[in-house]
Amino acid sequence: MNQQIIISGIGGQGVLFITRILAEAAIEMNLEVLTSETHGMAMRGGTVISHVKVGDFTSPLIRMGQADVGLFLHAENLDVHRCYLKPGGLIFTNATGDGGITSIDATGLARKHGSIVVANLVLLGFAVRQGGLFCDKAVAGAVLKRISTTAKLETNLAAFGLEG
Repeated sequence: MNQQIIISGIGGQGVLFITRILAEAAIEMNLEVLTSETHGMAMRGGTVISHVKVGDFTSPLIRMGQADVGLFLHAENLDVHRCYLKPGGLIFTNATGDGGITSIDATGLARKHGSIVVANLVLLGFAVRQGGLFCDKAVAGAVLKRISTTAKLETNLAAFGLEG
C-alpha cells in the first residue's frame, strides 16, 4: 500500500493535527510513514502544507504531480497546491465545488456543532468515509481518541463523525 497525501490550509486550521492523526494511523496499521510540513512564516493565517507518504518511500516530500489525495482545509489553497496532485488524484475540500472536487462545508458543520476549530476533523472524517484514504474510520477514530485531550475528546469525536 503506497499513498501520497497533501494537507493544505492556513495557520491555525489544524493541518499539523491531521498530519499526526494520519501518521499514527499508518503506524497503527504497521505501515511505513514519512511526514513533512512547511509552515515557517505561516503562523496563524499563513499558508501551511503538509506531506504524508504511507508505504515504501525514501523521501518525505511529494513531488509536483505525484499526490494521490489532497485535503484542502482552505479552498483558496487549491490554486496554490493543486499542482501536487497527479492526474485523477482525489481532492477533498472545505467548500462547495465541482469539476472532480469532493467537498463538504466543514466550517459550516463545525459552526453548527459549536466550534469552527474542529472543521479539520469534519473534513478528515468526510475523506475517510468516502474511502479516499489508506485507513478506515475505526483506525483514524482510535488514533483520535488516543491523542485528544480529555477536555476535547467528545467534541473531536463528534466532529470527526459529522456528515453534510
